[in-house]
Amino acid sequence: MDLGIIASATEESFRLSQLRGLDFVELLMNEGDDPDSLCQRMDQLKKWKEQYEIKVGSIGRWKSLRINQEGQLIEKELQICYQLIDVASELGCPNFVSGCNYVEDISYFDNCAAAIRFFSKLIEYAGPKGVKVLTYNCRKVNFIHSPEVWKIVHGHLPELGIKFDPSHCRYFGGDYLKETLEWGHRFHHVHLKGSLLIEGCAIDDPPAGLDQTDWKTFLALLRAKGYTGGLSIEPHSKVWTGELEAKGIEYTIAYMKSLLIKQ
Repeated sequence: MDLGIIASATEESFRLSQLRGLDFVELLMNEGDDPDSLCQRMDQLKKWKEQYEIKVGSIGRWKSLRINQEGQLIEKELQICYQLIDVASELGCPNFVSGCNYVEDISYFDNCAAAIRFFSKLIEYAGPKGVKVLTYNCRKVNFIHSPEVWKIVHGHLPELGIKFDPSHCRYFGGDYLKETLEWGHRFHHVHLKGSLLIEGCAIDDPPAGLDQTDWKTFLALLRAKGYTGGLSIEPHSKVWTGELEAKGIEYTIAYMKSLLIKQ
């Protein structure tokens, strides 16, 4: 398993990742971000990737609407996803991550059918380009996040993978170890984000390894399921910021390397 971090598409991200002994960076394109900006940096990204020997492990499209109020695919968003899949392919990045919004005006069945149409198009486009399409289990503008819907959408699309983050499962009362046991064979990318809950209330997202997640058992389960993908550190704390954030990242790197038995 490779160890990486979510980072911006800058030379400093690649340089710092090399300095920290990481294997890859993960690039995110949120709602409102301009995908053209990533395309325009293609030559630079290729240069930094080679110069610092840091791979691009995943590219994600987050929080945007894919389905309109009538249950139809939003063509503009589909084209943005295609554009980012092209970027991933050109950078040798194996994963493209996306969610799908839920439309209240149509039935659950129709929502699932719309999601299947959306991901089917992405899979058809990405497959020949050597890129795997993944859903994510974050709840933000996304309902493809847990076993109940995975059984339907992923059950219908065997090529569709999962980006998994234990914290999202914990925060919504799920069992992340059970989900890993039952669905780990579909995981192709994993986020390392800490989670802290007291009496069911989310307190903070401290650095992974300084939180309540049973990372030892989780990683052992990933190995048991044959997982060989990336582990991507996601700094997300409102408390661990500035210099403290940097120290937290260093702690997580050392902690995870000890569990992975990496020098």
